[in-house]
Amino acid sequence: MKWRLRLMMLFEYAIWGAWYVTVGTWLGKTLHFSGQEIGAVAGTTAIGAMISPLFVGLMADRLFDTRRVLAALHIIGAVLLVVAAQQSTFALVYAALLAYSLCYMPTLALTTSLAMRHITDPREEFGAIRVFGTIGWIVVGLIVGAWGVEATASPLHLAAGLSVVMTIYCLTLPSTPPLARNQRFELRHALPLESLHLLRDRSMAVFALASFLICIPLQFYYAFTNLFLNEVGVVNAAGKMTGGQMSEILCMLLIPWFFRRLGVKYMLAVGMLAWVLRYAMFAFGGTGELMWMLWLGIVLHGICFDFFFVVGQIYIDREAPPALRAATQGLITFLTYGLGMFVGSWLSGVVVDTYAKTGAEGIATHDWHAIWLIAGGCAAFVLVLFVLMFKDRREASAAPVTTTA
Repeated sequence: MKWRLRLMMLFEYAIWGAWYVTVGTWLGKTLHFSGQEIGAVAGTTAIGAMISPLFVGLMADRLFDTRRVLAALHIIGAVLLVVAAQQSTFALVYAALLAYSLCYMPTLALTTSLAMRHITDPREEFGAIRVFGTIGWIVVGLIVGAWGVEATASPLHLAAGLSVVMTIYCLTLPSTPPLARNQRFELRHALPLESLHLLRDRSMAVFALASFLICIPLQFYYAFTNLFLNEVGVVNAAGKMTGGQMSEILCMLLIPWFFRRLGVKYMLAVGMLAWVLRYAMFAFGGTGELMWMLWLGIVLHGICFDFFFVVGQIYIDREAPPALRAATQGLITFLTYGLGMFVGSWLSGVVVDTYAKTGAEGIATHDWHAIWLIAGGCAAFVLVLFVLMFKDRREASAAPVTTTA
């Protein structure tokens, strides 16, 4: 059973990794979309993340078997990806990928819930299953990079093919009927409104605010790094970017060791500091002798992601009452992958357009030095805000009390 669930995760995240990393390069270099248009397309997944909790709560929890919902969403998604690949105007590309994201983003939660239902101890067993999603992202990134099709629509066709395979595979998974079929559906079951009162606690409020704000510069990375690397002449950029996911796996293993030595506050701070350093590496790095800086910026992804987002999930699980843990995790997901990434997709597009320039042959280029410094400045602001305002109550209460004579 565990290997069946691991393969499910591998396909699930390979689909996303196949098209999302390189779509900005296709839109910018081939279709000549503006920065705001590229950012808007990248932001379609954020809209999907904001809407998906309502959809998942209604469809999978109360109406249909999870595996059948997954199969239906992925086959519709495959068609929409093929449609998107045939378009050349912003309106049509955006509409197709927005519709696709509304289908795909709910499947992230659905695959997680399905896996949780079929293992005995999620805390001990889920990590070894979920890591195969990262492996899937790495494998497909290496394939796209070696294929040399980053500036074409081929990654969308690859993602569509993987979606068809995933559709068939989902139907072979064990039956996972809805658990709340006979319960009346209410809006509060799908939206994490009941956890809002936890934000009256200052530390939780600061954490939620920092989570939202840090996802704004995060979208600079997701939407424009592949375009940046291709523009400065990096060969096989998509393959090289998988180094970030490789470091993510390593950092995941190191979290318990660092947790005992740094605690929640400083692990979260180190995660945000890594964003600042990453954008500094991108701003001052380049090909040739400075390629090491670009490599360092890529492999910092493990610290950027794990030390903030994974540790943040652990912090919420520790601080929220048991009855509100799922709702609070949903609230933070809405603030980060939803609202934060949506704002970030708009802001990153504006900044990239501001520093765009046309070369001698009419080819658009960008002042990436300025763009990455702005992204790094945003991350630095969030870091300072967090360090000054956040206080971990448990660590403070555990600190020894000193007295003066």
